[in-house]
Amino acid sequence: MAQTIAPAVSAVPRPDPAVAELLQSVVDTARAIFGAQASSIMLLDAAADELIFEAVSGQGQEFLVGRRFPAGRGIAGWVAASGEPMVVDDLHESASFDRDIAESTGYVPNALMAAPLIRRDRVLGVLEVLDPSPQARSGLPELDLLGLFARQAAVALHVLTAYAPRPAPYAPDDPSRTELLRLLSEARRLLGE
Repeated sequence: MAQTIAPAVSAVPRPDPAVAELLQSVVDTARAIFGAQASSIMLLDAAADELIFEAVSGQGQEFLVGRRFPAGRGIAGWVAASGEPMVVDDLHESASFDRDIAESTGYVPNALMAAPLIRRDRVLGVLEVLDPSPQARSGLPELDLLGLFARQAAVALHVLTAYAPRPAPYAPDDPSRTELLRLLSEARRLLGE
């Protein structure tokens, strides 16, 4: 029997606005970089053994945030468990692809790229890019770029969450803000902006 993605339990706290803004920026940028139809970040809830959609750009952005699925299923589950990135050019031929989960989201991609969000040997979640342009998934350099982008996102996420709660979220002398600005500057440099 197929298991569907369940809505997030209302008792689960939503991320603070700075974290939500950061994650949305990451998926919007990843979608643009790779010319994709959609991009998402799923964070790992280790206690529940689930991945939770925390940010979505493109297909599904109106309703997927907060939805959960078992961490051990599908390509995102494999990436989270292995800590390794993955590119699949034809999902119809992939044994790892969980079509039931994709169908329950309302969007079934043909190809995807996924990279783990890792901070100090701990997987925080998965960054996925769905239906990227063929040129964007053409080789190892593109997968490396996605991995670098996911690593920067994980560090920025760690910086934002490690220093919560703080009296002024964007205080000029806040070390987490300084680190976040440095990471964003580095991402712009890598993107050639």
